[in-house]
Amino acid sequence: MRLPLLTFLVCFLLHLTTSAQQTRKEDIDKKLTQKLEALANGFQGDVGIYVRHLKTGKTVAINADTLFPTASMIKIPIMVGMFDKMERGEIDPKTVLRYRDSLYYAGEDIVGNFKDSSLVALSKVQMLSITTSDNTGSLWLQQLAGGGEAINAWLEKNGFQHTRMNSRTPGRRPNWVNYGWGQTTPREMATLVTMIRDGKVVSPAASERMYRNLGRIYYDREALSQIPPYVHTASKSGAVNQSKSEVVLVNAPHGDYVFCIITKNQQDERWQDDNAGYVLIRKVSNTIWNHFEPKYYWEPAAGVEKY
Repeated sequence: MRLPLLTFLVCFLLHLTTSAQQTRKEDIDKKLTQKLEALANGFQGDVGIYVRHLKTGKTVAINADTLFPTASMIKIPIMVGMFDKMERGEIDPKTVLRYRDSLYYAGEDIVGNFKDSSLVALSKVQMLSITTSDNTGSLWLQQLAGGGEAINAWLEKNGFQHTRMNSRTPGRRPNWVNYGWGQTTPREMATLVTMIRDGKVVSPAASERMYRNLGRIYYDREALSQIPPYVHTASKSGAVNQSKSEVVLVNAPHGDYVFCIITKNQQDERWQDDNAGYVLIRKVSNTIWNHFEPKYYWEPAAGVEKY
């Protein structure tokens, strides 16, 4: 009986030590929390924000563990699933694909405008999925990666309790009705991007390639517009009628930081630059940048929004 008791005590002490370490790492930044809460107050809809300064461990968590729609941010897990399949040798990274009209998903996609039987490198489809948020290309990759079931299996295996793909995934129609293509929390989406930055997703080599894709975003008018263009960022945004979202990892001068902001149940459903969700994302990004880099005097050039 002594051995099980001793084992229990050792495990219990390890748990306490780990919890204490996590508490130290999750050091709440009270000043930044107050600033961001002030921005979120009065928003006509629900808001979730998670921020973590990776050097100091300072964090902000506002509804950070609440479920929200991913919209196009789900393309990060799709990319992870695709690289996982390549890493396991089930598909050659140098594969050249043949596009078929049956893959077409209505929208303004580049891939969806290919002619039937056009040839395209797998790596280019993956790049377009992230950089221009190509829906047709992303759904094609979802299929090639083994579907939502395979992607969700990787997420569960790697400790993501809430982030899941819903669309075209057996058994997840109720979730699709509530959250659309995918669901996540601000904390988990920020954690996934941080793991990619740290080389801990699939493999160091796969993570490096994924991080480069995330650093070449076409849609840069919201959170990225509030960060100097010569500061490197890795990001992915998402948008549907009642939800706007963005996850960004900033390689800032005084230490990298990551944040994710997601809205849902927005009253403002307009697809305009001054949509309330877009405005909030810009304000949050600006506030975080100036909080962590108070002496870095920069602001967007006057009139840049017209371009």
